[in-house]
Amino acid sequence: MEHGQYLFAGDAYDTPESMRKSMLYRLSLGSRWYFYLNNFGIFARTGRCGRRGRLDKERQIYYSNKNFRLVEKCGGRIHLRGLENLRDVSGEPVVLIGNHMSLLETALFHAVAREYLDFTFVIKQSLLTVPFFRDIMRSLGAIPVGRENPRDDLRAVLGDGKKVLESGRSIIIFPQSTRSETFDAAKFNSIGIKLAKSAGVRVLPFALKTDFLGNGKYLRDMGPVRPKRGVYFEFAPARAVEGNGQALQQEIIGFIQSRLASWQAMDSEQ
Repeated sequence: MEHGQYLFAGDAYDTPESMRKSMLYRLSLGSRWYFYLNNFGIFARTGRCGRRGRLDKERQIYYSNKNFRLVEKCGGRIHLRGLENLRDVSGEPVVLIGNHMSLLETALFHAVAREYLDFTFVIKQSLLTVPFFRDIMRSLGAIPVGRENPRDDLRAVLGDGKKVLESGRSIIIFPQSTRSETFDAAKFNSIGIKLAKSAGVRVLPFALKTDFLGNGKYLRDMGPVRPKRGVYFEFAPARAVEGNGQALQQEIIGFIQSRLASWQAMDSEQ
């Protein structure tokens, strides 16, 4: 029986300096394939679990913890802040809004947040054709959008999203049209704000930096693994949407920009 235990006791976490790289990773001379082969194994097991209808909270945390530790076994340093803001919502449904940088986010989010929130994702429709990933996302009741017609996407998110929130579950939205190592505020739409306002729930902003795992030049999903780049997640306090939500939208953008600038400066000092 595979059950996961939440790894973090306090409001923050930093990979201990004593954490050592895996011997196999060192023997592979730091090859990215050590990460991807192990990650695919975790991914496949999670997908099979989802297909069987067994991907409950404990197993979501269990498999996500494995990805979390895999990053650390490859020399990655993970830094979490604002975990108290996840805890303080006391399980109420919220819309989590933040930037999207790599595939690492969906791999780690259950390890970081599932203890306090039951959630699903808004994802691209095309991802439901990917073996194993589609089984995971379907088991989570993910909301697919085409990313081609903004009006159709908005209708889908408002309709299906309100049902998810009314059931007591939260929703994670990456408003950028695709994952990117650079943050472009002009491409960070307000669909999450609109959903939260329509459903009458609060917004919980987050910022992250996950370019430890890069996007590939030829195979987008198998980019470089960069242990010298830290993995950062930070959650801000939950906020109610006031007025048309534009002020909150700008605050979220400013929060993400300031955190990314700080983290990039920290990485450059390493």
